[in-house]
Amino acid sequence: MSQVLDTPPPTTNPSTTTTASTTAVAPTPAYDDLAALAARHGLTVSGARPTLPQYLRRLWERRHFITAFSTAKLTAQYSQAKLGQIWQVMTPLLNAAVFYLIFGVLLQTKNGVPDYVPFLVTGVFIWTFTQTSLLSGTRAISGNLGLVRALHFPRASLPIALCLQQLQQLMFSMATLVVILLVFGVPVAASWLLAVPALVLQFVFNTGLSMVLARVGAKTPDIAQLMPFVLRTWMYASGVMWSIEHVLSKHTDWPSWVGTVLQANPAALYIDLMRFALIDSFHASQLPPHVWALATGWALLAGVGGFLYFWKAEEMYGRG
Repeated sequence: MSQVLDTPPPTTNPSTTTTASTTAVAPTPAYDDLAALAARHGLTVSGARPTLPQYLRRLWERRHFITAFSTAKLTAQYSQAKLGQIWQVMTPLLNAAVFYLIFGVLLQTKNGVPDYVPFLVTGVFIWTFTQTSLLSGTRAISGNLGLVRALHFPRASLPIALCLQQLQQLMFSMATLVVILLVFGVPVAASWLLAVPALVLQFVFNTGLSMVLARVGAKTPDIAQLMPFVLRTWMYASGVMWSIEHVLSKHTDWPSWVGTVLQANPAALYIDLMRFALIDSFHASQLPPHVWALATGWALLAGVGGFLYFWKAEEMYGRG
């Protein structure tokens, strides 16, 4: 007798059974390169830095805004003061009076310097132009964030406008300076015309350096607190209240590089150019020819270099 064994069919455990399921996958976009996709639809990066020629063209198109903004800032500067715009002249005059008392009378720096009062007032007025331009430059972006974030325009318009404001204020001071020169017996001369190119060079230098400080101040606003100390030190080394040549002649034991550094100081150069142009005892023919070359070199270095340095960070202003 044979025994047939029935083998039961294999059972499956539902817990160990794997089932294949098909999941629908959404098709991926054909444009993997987002830049190409933006270019296809004519989109550009918001606030992207334009090329240098485009930037210069846009800046020229805003020239009326720059002049109007600088004039408005100048008008509003002393709007809360009772004497108003008179302070545009009184402020540098009072500074000159204080410097005359301390340095001219007490420290006797006027000894050996002809026409010391015109010498001092010229130095104070020209130095104040550089000082106020740089101080306003440090806050050109950080002090106008509302305007920067609300409107799209070349940001270089702001430091340029603020330096133009200081140049307009200097014009009031120069009118006062002419009166002081005439009162102290300085005759009108053809060399006064040299004041125009000297001021142009100084304006270019101030604007370029102001742009450098505007970029630094946009990222580090604390630079505005440090600048008064830097500028005060620079002023004392620029021959505003004393004659660099007269001091060097008295201290022949100083290293030669000290005289070279003092005489190549850009602030001292622009002050000297104005003094030799306006004051008869510092006749323009006595001015060494290298002074004009150095003044032009400083203006080009600061003007062109400062503009490029500022333009490089155009897209970062107002962000963060």
